[in-house]
Amino acid sequence: MFPLLTFSPVHRWPRAATVIGLGAIAVAALGACSGQKAATPPPAPQALPVTVVEMQPTNLPRVVELMAQTEGAKETEVRARVGGILLKRLYEEGAPVKAGQPLFKIDPAPYEIALEQAKAKAEQTAREEARLKGLLAHQAVSQKEYDDAVSANAVAQSALHQAQLNLSWTTVTAPVSGTSGRAIKSEGNLIGTSDATPLTSVYQANPMWVRFGLSDSEAAALPGGQLRAGMVSGVQLILPDGSVYPKPGKVNFLASTIDTSLGTQQLRAEFDNTDGRLLPGQFVRVRLLLDERQGVFLVPQAAVMQTEQAYLVMTVTPDNKVAPRPVQTAEWHGKDWVITKGLQAGDKVIVDNLMKVRPGAPVAPHGPQPAPGAQGAPGVGGAPQTAAPAQGK
Repeated sequence: MFPLLTFSPVHRWPRAATVIGLGAIAVAALGACSGQKAATPPPAPQALPVTVVEMQPTNLPRVVELMAQTEGAKETEVRARVGGILLKRLYEEGAPVKAGQPLFKIDPAPYEIALEQAKAKAEQTAREEARLKGLLAHQAVSQKEYDDAVSANAVAQSALHQAQLNLSWTTVTAPVSGTSGRAIKSEGNLIGTSDATPLTSVYQANPMWVRFGLSDSEAAALPGGQLRAGMVSGVQLILPDGSVYPKPGKVNFLASTIDTSLGTQQLRAEFDNTDGRLLPGQFVRVRLLLDERQGVFLVPQAAVMQTEQAYLVMTVTPDNKVAPRPVQTAEWHGKDWVITKGLQAGDKVIVDNLMKVRPGAPVAPHGPQPAPGAQGAPGVGGAPQTAAPAQGK
């Protein structure tokens, strides 16, 4: 028989109960902390400050911009009328010349000899005519002999006049007043009257003509699908540096047919060039001002974004949220896009921080602020950010 073993709970259970109680308290505390953390909502996103421009409709003329090239109102080729060795250039290349001013000198020696021979022949035939005229009065010669002498003298006089002209043509003169071009032929070259290459050219640069063409697609966008006489109310010239030529022009030629080689309707405009700022051969842009469009909007170029489907602008809703808006663009007007569809009066278009805004995100809109240092500027803030302009269609 083994003795019955007994354990006293006095020294064991209270300690275990204490341990269990502490663990329960710890678990409860952790659960409470976890529950409190899960119930806390995330902080609201901070509103992004953006500059907005409130849209107001305006009326603008319909504008068509086209590539063009300047040309002198008169571009005259200077050619030799007699052949020979070119002795000398008598003008400064690129300088203004007047009509009749000597430009080149061709060796005159052969033509001087030919003139002397023509003079001698003319004098001989004149004497013969005079002699036979006296004999005819005495009926010493027939009428036919006298008539033949008269004809021979007339031929000789014509040959003399031609020889005088040939000698004068050895000095090549400017056919019109204008700006001279470079000399294509140099001293010592043999010049022929059948040469395809001229000696030089003279350009009349005032007024200046600008030549351009209107393609089928550009004409299709116009009222009636074509450009007709009387539709153009004004013409502006855009210089190569992007500035607008200060003097307005006018269309002085509008073709009534399509050029089959180019597929365009050819036009020409005329501009005053008294100060000589325009040069023949410059590549420029012509802006045709047509009928006036009602209720269009002007949006800064940097605010218009181009996607594969459409052009977009970012607008601000009444509760200050970002809302993308598809728009229809026409052309550039200065530094702005002309928007024909998609906007309404009072819409607020975001013009800066476009890389940061997201549809539906909150924003803090404000109007355009003056640049630092501008008169009346508060010294904080700045002008709206700019970005590369969207490409034209």
